[in-house]
Amino acid sequence: MEFWVVFIIIVLAICVVGLLLRLLSLRASLGEIARELNDKLSTDTNTLISISSGDKAMRALAAEINRQLRSLRKERLELQHGDTELKNAVANISHDLRTPLTAICGYLDLLERERQTDKSEQYLAVIRERTDTMRELTEELFRYSVIVGTADELNCEQTCLNDILEQSLAGSYAMLSEHGIVPDIEISAQPVMRQLDKQALRRIFDNILINAAKYSDGDLKIGLSPDGTVSFENSAKDLDAVQTAHLFDRFFTVNTARGGTGLGLSIAKLLTEKMGGSIAAQYRKGKLSIGVLFPNS
Repeated sequence: MEFWVVFIIIVLAICVVGLLLRLLSLRASLGEIARELNDKLSTDTNTLISISSGDKAMRALAAEINRQLRSLRKERLELQHGDTELKNAVANISHDLRTPLTAICGYLDLLERERQTDKSEQYLAVIRERTDTMRELTEELFRYSVIVGTADELNCEQTCLNDILEQSLAGSYAMLSEHGIVPDIEISAQPVMRQLDKQALRRIFDNILINAAKYSDGDLKIGLSPDGTVSFENSAKDLDAVQTAHLFDRFFTVNTARGGTGLGLSIAKLLTEKMGGSIAAQYRKGKLSIGVLFPNS
């Protein structure tokens, strides 16, 4: 009797040890797959997952993940190709429109110098307004295509956010004054230094200020904190939370009657993220807040 009890205990012990070894092997294989997958997803590579385990289930799992990786890469290449075609189309269209628009504006200048009847002056004013809008859109499209095409060529260097923000505010003073806006400015006395492209940073601030000038109800609060957060807040009664969620979408405009191409904030978002920062908009109690953060990496 004792023999059988000992025999059963030994068999159970062997089973438990075998099960533990099996679990440890599976854990090691899963860890290997996880590391390989993380490496493949974080780098732009065509290589697939390979594991050392001979376990059929683990190899089948790796094979399925590789199938998904192939599918993801195919979709990514299609998206990149489509995005490249869109960039080229925007650049070509804006370039092709610039020449005839310049000619139209030239002829308008000549016509406006001639004696006109009240009616013809009215018609010319409408034509001038529409032509200026088209020219603004064309120029913005061209700038957008240039920025998107060169976003990977940013020249990041040690940059003082305080200085660039002050330069942008000085350059926007006349525009803000035309809209009756006297900004309330709170800039950190401590220099906030980051590795950024100065021209790209200036473009970000300029575009946000242009947006504020168009859609503010007359107020604007601007702040720069020591942690690298730049905030812009203004009253905007014509805005709502749904529209705010789309502010950074390409070609989205809140009110077409106020002009604008819907590219300014989209460009700001693109450049901010290219430099490792983040940008977000929030709408609460009739106020729009846009925050730009460049963490100290």
